[in-house]
Amino acid sequence: MRAVLSLIGLVVAGWLVSHPVFAVSTTKEQVKGLDEQVQDIKSDVLAIGAELSRLEEKLLYPSGTQVSLFVSLAKGEKFRLDSVNVRIDGKDVADHLYTFKEVEALQKGGVQRVYTGNIPTGEHQLQVTIAGKSEGGGDYRQTSTATITKGVGPKLVEIRLAGPGSRNPGIDIKAR
Repeated sequence: MRAVLSLIGLVVAGWLVSHPVFAVSTTKEQVKGLDEQVQDIKSDVLAIGAELSRLEEKLLYPSGTQVSLFVSLAKGEKFRLDSVNVRIDGKDVADHLYTFKEVEALQKGGVQRVYTGNIPTGEHQLQVTIAGKSEGGGDYRQTSTATITKGVGPKLVEIRLAGPGSRNPGIDIKAR
């Protein structure tokens, strides 16, 4: 009996040795299928995360009360922006210190969202204070105020900055 089992073992081992591609390809196919399933799950998780972010923004900032403030530099502006402080109705809503890369991006035409929040419909006082350095290296600080009227839909406010060497220096506030 032992001899028969040994003979069967040798036959099976011989068959596996003579057909290694079959055993390896089955394992590779299984691993490949598992990798594809993992990638599908990762894609699903990322899609769910993006959808949750959209839903969270709708919940936190309903379009009826939403206001977003964006900062940009006037075309060709060369002054170095150090900080921006924004107040709505006397309350600080945004305070940002700029890095060299952020200023460089703004000088190339970039736009930065500094605040998104909720305000009721009606008129509101917006106060913007900027600090920086002029092209010559002197300190530059300016404050500007504007009245914005919030309607039923979302409100977008552009805050365009121009330094002391500009044709129109100051802070231009445009609400849309």
